[in-house]
Parts: sequence; structure tokens; C-alpha cells
Amino acid sequence: MIALPLVALLVGFSIMYPFSPGVPPAWADYVAIAVVAGFDALVGALRSRLEHRFDEAVFVSGFFANMVLAALLAYFGRRIGVDLYLAVVVALGIRIFTNLGRVRALVITTRLETRRAKTAAVSR
Repeated sequence: MIALPLVALLVGFSIMYPFSPGVPPAWADYVAIAVVAGFDALVGALRSRLEHRFDEAVFVSGFFANMVLAALLAYFGRRIGVDLYLAVVVALGIRIFTNLGRVRALVITTRLETRRAKTAAVSR
């Protein structure tokens, strides 16, 4: 099931890469923040999937809400002369690394439990 999104990502990337779509410099901060916010949502979805708590509606709404909120914070920060996009990047970066740490721990725990179960089954 996880292979389908990865295949879609690779197909989309391979189709768009030769065109090298440019991003206007004025939009660079907003696009970067949207990408980081989207990545945060994807890593959070992976974590919730591994914890057997994944809900598609929560993922989709969080994905778009995070991107819109992050871009709005950057926009309003630029309007008032404060680099709020840095705060957004730091906050999302902390969430990403926290979720990645939890994903790593879940994967290792699952693999160890599987290995122990196989060892116990063989020794019987």
C-alpha cells in the first residue's frame, strides 16, 4: 500500500524534472515553506500509520491546512517586516525530526519483535 504513493511521486518527478519549472524569486520562501509543511504532514502520516492510528481525513486536512497556514505566516511576516518564515521552518523542522525519530524507533521495535517471534518459533 505504501508503494503506490512512492511510485506516484517518482512518476511525477520524472515527468516534471526535464522541464525544470522555475519558481519566481518572490515566491521562493512560500514554496519552500509549503514543501517543508507538506513533508511534515507526510512524515506525520507515516508515523500515525506505523502506530495504527492513520486517518485519511486528518491527513488530507492537516496537509493542506499546514501548507496554507505556513504560507500565510510567511506572507504576513513579510508584510510587517519580520522573518516569520524562519519560525515556521524551525517549528516544522522540529516536528519532522521528532516524527522521524519516532518512526525509526517504531521500525526498529517492529523488526526486533518480528525477529524474536521467529527465533521463538524456531526454538519450539
